[in-house]
Amino acid sequence: MEDYNELIQQRFKKLAEISEMGKRPYAGRYTVSASAQGLIAAHGTTSKEDLEKERITATLAGRIVALRSFGKACFCHIQDGSGRIQLYFQKNTLGEELFSLFKKLDIGDFIGVTGFLFRTRTDELTLDVERFDLLAKSLRPLPEKWHGLTDVEIRYRQRYVDLIVNPEVKQVFLLRTKIIQSIRSFLNSRGYLEVETPMMQSIPGGATARPFKTHHNALDMDLFLRIAPELYLKRLLVGGFERVYEINRNFRNEGISTRHNPEFTMLEFYTAYADYRDLIEMTEQMISTVAQEVLGTTTITYEGHNISLAPPWKRMTFRDSLRDSGVPDDVLADAGKAQEYAKKLGANLKGGEPLGKLWNEIFEAKVETTLIQPTFITDYPTDISPLSKKREDDPNFVERFELFVVGREMANAFSELNDPVDQKERFQKQVIEREAGDDEAHQMDDDFIRALEYGMPPAAGEGIGIDRLVMLLTGSSSIRDVILFPQMKKEK
Repeated sequence: MEDYNELIQQRFKKLAEISEMGKRPYAGRYTVSASAQGLIAAHGTTSKEDLEKERITATLAGRIVALRSFGKACFCHIQDGSGRIQLYFQKNTLGEELFSLFKKLDIGDFIGVTGFLFRTRTDELTLDVERFDLLAKSLRPLPEKWHGLTDVEIRYRQRYVDLIVNPEVKQVFLLRTKIIQSIRSFLNSRGYLEVETPMMQSIPGGATARPFKTHHNALDMDLFLRIAPELYLKRLLVGGFERVYEINRNFRNEGISTRHNPEFTMLEFYTAYADYRDLIEMTEQMISTVAQEVLGTTTITYEGHNISLAPPWKRMTFRDSLRDSGVPDDVLADAGKAQEYAKKLGANLKGGEPLGKLWNEIFEAKVETTLIQPTFITDYPTDISPLSKKREDDPNFVERFELFVVGREMANAFSELNDPVDQKERFQKQVIEREAGDDEAHQMDDDFIRALEYGMPPAAGEGIGIDRLVMLLTGSSSIRDVILFPQMKKEK
């Protein structure tokens, strides 16, 4: 058992004293009739005289966040889910027993109170408490003087404390919920069906990433936490659902950074009889609509950049983006020169990479961070797009786009490959790359090939990283700021 400091020991002592008084330090159900913000909204402008005349009573509950004692009277503030309100406690009103219990309360304790509203001499709306109940005794003091929690390590590891003492953190997560609700509303209104697909898969597919591995004892088989729901959602297109989406967790066994968490939330949606050009317009509409609904504007500021989310957004092909960044044509045409060029930019290469993959290394080093305003990069190399439909006019490229804002990938979409023969050939190439040491390459998924052989309609699909979108719309600089409980190293 950890060593408790003196402050915590004092609270344990109060806990014992409360029990000795015959009081319950941890109560059960408590019925409230009002909220802090509700009372302020309804009576914030009611005059002192009218409050005295009407004698408005209310019962509410919350956490004590400030406490000032003046002998036989005390003021405190409690905070509930809506906000804060001031309370006034008098020994003459409460009586000896209840006031003695009140004197054993600390900042952080939960209480339920009943009283009537009045205004103090400083004109603050306050509840004059006639009776109260201790609902939960806090045994650990909150950060000193209520000045907030600033240690990042503690903030992420002890998010419960972070939410108590930093109101702006709670606001980020309220906005996150509203953003997801707005996305659902947008898709539902357009006839999309929300579905759930397996989180544990026998073959991880739908993206190039390293999976987490687990084992199912009853079936005696290895399974993988999914890296993407794509191949299952496309099976639903085969089965006759023409518009489907899923908002759920993906898991990738990769590094942790300000942009990456091993488990993250992704929106994926698929539309039969559409192609990637349809999704470009839909993506503009979706994100601009969400921003307008949640923030009331399509103009935001992020890390010093003024970003306009009002459509239309810039479009540029993958090849043109490289040329515009100064990559010579001979580098774009020759794998050997491209490899040397990529190495000079700091790319970690094993040798023998196909030209399209080398282009991507150069793109990530030279182009990606320059894409500040919303920009669609289109027509990716086939080498790095094993699930995308090839362009009819040039099979070296596919009908694919990625959306970038403030130098970060926000979305990935393409016209879906629905040719089972072509898909099998591309999987086979991925298997060769995997056997050569690329553990992020796709595995062969025979059941998915079988599904395509039954026939999948032409379709377009897209994935949008919810966490990065929330970062953008809330002005958060780290992905850990928008995930309630981000992955951390084990606490020492």
